[in-house]
Order: sequence, then structure tokens, then C-alpha cells
Amino acid sequence: MTELTRISAPDGVAPAAQYSHVVIGTGRMVAVSGQLALAEDGTVVGEGDPAAQARQVFENLRRCLAAAGASFDDVVKLTYFVTDMAAMPAIRAARAAHIPDDRLPAASAVQVAALVRPEFLMEIEALAVVAG
Repeated sequence: MTELTRISAPDGVAPAAQYSHVVIGTGRMVAVSGQLALAEDGTVVGEGDPAAQARQVFENLRRCLAAAGASFDDVVKLTYFVTDMAAMPAIRAARAAHIPDDRLPAASAVQVAALVRPEFLMEIEALAVVAG
């Protein structure tokens, strides 16, 4: 059985009630649960504003990766769940602030009917592999 370390509330990220934000597995693979536009206190950031939500989601991803000893340099896959594909330019702009175009990870974008609450426009998850 693989031993996993779970971090349910990394510094600066609202605690999760029904999942771990970060799971660290053998071989230093890091899976980050889908992040939403939530501030550290759990309040929604940027209701109705895809750019503001994307910036907050990428900040939460950064914090989760850091909690696992990883960074965006280690991300090998991003998965985007959006309620409207029109949010993708805002997501790409937020991503560009963290990941240069010459190191883009694999990615999937999926339009969904709804997320866990109607004020969320996107949810983004990451998979990282840390050397060593």
C-alpha cells in the first residue's frame, strides 16, 4: 500500500471539509484538488469576474503546491472546469503570471453545467511531479 500524506488546509487556503487540498504520494507526485476562488477566510473572490477568480485560483494553487514542496515549475497537468468557455482567456492570463509559455503543462478544459456553488465560474486542479 502506498503511503500518502494529506494536507487539508495549507497556509493561506480555506480549510476543506470533504477532501484534502494536497495529496503527496510515493515518488513525489503531488495532486492538488480543484481550487476555487476562495480567500483564506473562505469568502468568494471576484463574484461574476472571471479575471479576479482566475487570479485567486492560481494563488490558491501556488499555496497548495508550496505546502507540498512544489512549485508551478513542477506542474505536469492542469485541468480546467469552467461554467463558460468565455472564461478561458482570463484563465490563460492568470496562468501566464505563473507559468511561462515555454514550460506549459499538459492541460484539459471542460465546460460544466455547474460547480459546487453558483458564484464560482471555474475550478482548476493540478498534478505535479517533484524531482528526487
